[in-house]
Amino acid sequence: MYNTLLTLLIIVSVLIIIAVLMQPAKTDNASSALSGGAADLFSKQKPRGFEAFMQKVTTVLGIAFFVLSLALVYISSK
Repeated sequence: MYNTLLTLLIIVSVLIIIAVLMQPAKTDNASSALSGGAADLFSKQKPRGFEAFMQKVTTVLGIAFFVLSLALVYISSK
């Protein structure tokens, strides 16, 4: 059981890395870095399409990582 959960945790970890790397960049120019991103404060839009999908995938994988980690700690303490 421990080895199965550990294998799943490693797989989820690699998938989280891939999901984060596939997300589009939030800032595309140097002026937003110099202004501190103040222009983005009032132009907040809901993500659509691929960006929204990748955010959901990252959230689900993060929750799975957390649950698997807690399960591994519980099993290893017994």
